[in-house]
Amino acid sequence: MSVSLVARKYDVNPSLVFTWRRLMKAGALVAAGAEDQVVPLSEVKVLKAKIRELERLLGKKTMEVEILKDAIEIAREKKLISRVPFFKKDDIP
Repeated sequence: MSVSLVARKYDVNPSLVFTWRRLMKAGALVAAGAEDQVVPLSEVKVLKAKIRELERLLGKKTMEVEILKDAIEIAREKKLISRVPFFKKDDIP
């Protein structure tokens, strides 16, 4: 579809469509307003996969902490673990 045809269809000046096209092409290299480079889609996919993996690991570690807290609580209830530290602060080398 030609620029003139698009301009006629949407009732705008063809020079304006050319300007928009030029700005769009320039904007493909630079993020709008932030003047940062646009990250390629492949890099975004890699980063999203990394985030998913880190979130999975965080969830796993959080679950481990909860299990250990429950185990300590059960052990304290059965008096297998003392609530009082074995050493005083002055006794620790």
